[in-house]
Amino acid sequence: MKSYREELWFNAPSRMAFINITSEVQECLRESGIQEGLVLVNAMHITASVFINDDEHGLHHDYGVWLEKLAPHEPVSGYRHNNTGEDNADAHMKRQVMGREVVVAVTNGKLDFGPWEQIFYGEFDGRRNKRVLVKIIGD
Repeated sequence: MKSYREELWFNAPSRMAFINITSEVQECLRESGIQEGLVLVNAMHITASVFINDDEHGLHHDYGVWLEKLAPHEPVSGYRHNNTGEDNADAHMKRQVMGREVVVAVTNGKLDFGPWEQIFYGEFDGRRNKRVLVKIIGD
């Protein structure tokens, strides 16, 4: 069995963003040479997520609106976590809802997706460098 590891770096210019990273993950898979196995993709920051869904602008807009209703950024004084000097308690909660990682099967050297599936990096406390781990195992 082989193993491959890569870090992808992002710096979203806004507080919240959804970035399609499917092509970057596919490039990692190509570089790995693995034909059969699994790809783990996970956000290495507690205010960001990785998830799989459709690459449709309206859906991404709806996610932003929905997440802001679930855990609004303001008033920042409404969160005990923000008493530490942070202002990102909402980002931690948004990450919890959207998830930390995804695992995708690799079949014949390709990501084994269902229809419309794509991999996204979700940013909830942007404007700084953050990492995503891509770990691939298999043969």
